[in-house]
Amino acid sequence: MGQSILSSPRFHNEEAAYAYIEAQVWPQGRPVCPHCGGQERIGKMNGKSTRIGMYKCYTCKKPFTVKMGTIFEDSHLPLRIWLQAISLICSSKKGCSANQLHRTLGVTLKTAWFLGHRIREAMREGDLSPFGANGGTVEVDETFIGQEEGIPKKQGYAHKRKVLSLINRESGEARSMVIDDLKAKTIVPILEENIAHEARVLTDEAGQYKHLNEHFSEHGWVSHGIGEYVSSKDPSIHTNTVEGFFSIFKRGMKGIYQHCKKHHLHRYLAEFDFRYSKRIARGVDDTQRAEKLLQGVKGKRLTYQTTDRQAGSLM
Repeated sequence: MGQSILSSPRFHNEEAAYAYIEAQVWPQGRPVCPHCGGQERIGKMNGKSTRIGMYKCYTCKKPFTVKMGTIFEDSHLPLRIWLQAISLICSSKKGCSANQLHRTLGVTLKTAWFLGHRIREAMREGDLSPFGANGGTVEVDETFIGQEEGIPKKQGYAHKRKVLSLINRESGEARSMVIDDLKAKTIVPILEENIAHEARVLTDEAGQYKHLNEHFSEHGWVSHGIGEYVSSKDPSIHTNTVEGFFSIFKRGMKGIYQHCKKHHLHRYLAEFDFRYSKRIARGVDDTQRAEKLLQGVKGKRLTYQTTDRQAGSLM
C-alpha cells in the first residue's frame, strides 16, 4: 500500500515546511532578498532565539523570510498548516469549504475563510497569452451562477450573475471571468483580448457571437435551441468541453461553497480554472498541482480588509 501524502514531514514539521516552500518560491532554492533583490550576500540566521527560516541580506543589512511579499506575509498560522490547507484545496476536485478547513485544520472559521481566499489569490495566473495561437480551437460559452444583488428575480437571466469561460482545446486550459451582461459589445472585446485572431472559435447560436467570423479566422457553432449539441456536418464543432467545465464549477459552487458574493466570484473562478488547467488528465498530480500553486504565491499578498469584513460569513 502506498504512503499517504499527508505523512510527509512538511505537513508536520515547521522547518521542513519552510524548506519545502523555499525550494518552490526561490529559483534553484537560493534565497532572494525581498528588500533589495540581492542573492549573493545572504546568510541564514541560526541563533537560539532566531525564528525558523530567518535570513539576513548583508547587502541591505535587513532580515527576511520566504513569507515576505507572498500570500503568507504577516500570517501567524504555521506554514505546515498552510501546506495542509493548500493540499486539501488543490486535491479536492470541487473545492474545500471554509467550514471543512475549520474542522480539519483546527483553526477558527474566520481564519479558514481568509486562508481559502489567500490560496485562491495564488491560483490567479498572470499568463494572459491568447488561446488558440497557430490556428488552435477555442470553445466559448457563458453560464449563470447566483443572483445579482438589488435586481428582482424574474423570467430570463437579467437577475443572474454571468460568467464567461474559454477552453483551449489544444492545451486543455480554462480561463473564466465575471461579466456584467451578454451584449456583443461587452463580450467581443474580451474574446479579442484572450483569443488569437488566427484561432478557430466554437460557440452556441447566441446572438452575441453572430459576427465572430469578422474577428477570427473561423467561427463554428451549434444550435442548442433545436437540440443540436454536435454539428452533423463537422463532429469537431461543439461546446461540450466548456459545458463539462461548467458542470464541475456549478457542482462545486452549489454543493461545496453554497454562498458567494459577487466581488469574490473572480477568485472562485480562478480556483476552478487552476485545478481544471492542471488536472491529472494533463499529467499534473495533486503534489505537482500544489507545487505549481506555491510558485505563484509571490506578489499576491491579500489582507483581510481587502477581502471585505462584511463577507466573512460567506464561504
